Amino acid sequence: MLLSSSSRTLDLSTPQVMGILNLTPDSFSDGGRFLEREQALRHALQMVADGATIIDVGGESTRPGADEVAEQQELERVLPIIERLRAELDCWISIDTSKAAVMREAVAAGADLINDIRALREPGALTVAAASGAAVCLMHMQGQPRTMQQAPDYRDVAAEVGDFLQERVQACMAAGIPRERLCLDPGYGFGKSLAHNYELLGRLGRLRQLELPLLVGMSRKSMLGQLLERPVDERLAGGLAAHLFAINQGAHIVRVHDVKAMADAVRVWQQAAHYQG
Repeated sequence: MLLSSSSRTLDLSTPQVMGILNLTPDSFSDGGRFLEREQALRHALQMVADGATIIDVGGESTRPGADEVAEQQELERVLPIIERLRAELDCWISIDTSKAAVMREAVAAGADLINDIRALREPGALTVAAASGAAVCLMHMQGQPRTMQQAPDYRDVAAEVGDFLQERVQACMAAGIPRERLCLDPGYGFGKSLAHNYELLGRLGRLRQLELPLLVGMSRKSMLGQLLERPVDERLAGGLAAHLFAINQGAHIVRVHDVKAMADAVRVWQQAAHYQG
């Protein structure tokens, strides 16, 4: 399976690791660590050296309860870093945003992938994404970041997530975004209870019916902390297990903070899978 943008193609025949680069003061795990540009650049370079094939750049926290960031502030955070990454790295660059203007400027600066937690539902996003030539990741979220964890409710979480993503795929195609530019994210932790998250993980294979690449992100999230009773900085083992389970269910891209450990785990999984009878 392949994921394409106007300028490059990503081979998904083997699992790929996406490294998280948060340029925010309030992200739940590493907020404030990479506000300084040179430090952010060094971290991105290290993630690529450790095995990341995609760097996901975000200028607005989407943790539960997070405040919104003004468009200009988000642009000021992400554009200089994307420009530097494009000049120094040959990896894929992703922009984590829901704002149409940020999408447009980030792609012009060198981003290859638009990673949108709102699945291109904000004003102008669908039109901008279609015109950009960038690949797009459509994520499921019930509610909005500030309130999404207050009372998430589903009759059948896997079916409802699948139906939502299918509807957004159809909207994208109608807007002129071809299927080869799309990938899907079930949105672990975004408007889902602990039980919802694990049911959705256990039934991830259902989304393979949509026949598009699957991206998953559970790194350091509360679905691990609540189950294991571990603080954020002690969730690595749980995250590795969750992402490897997802890969075994058909996930193509794993979005993580701890790139080196995840890349090692994927290599071991691949080696064993090669001989699986």
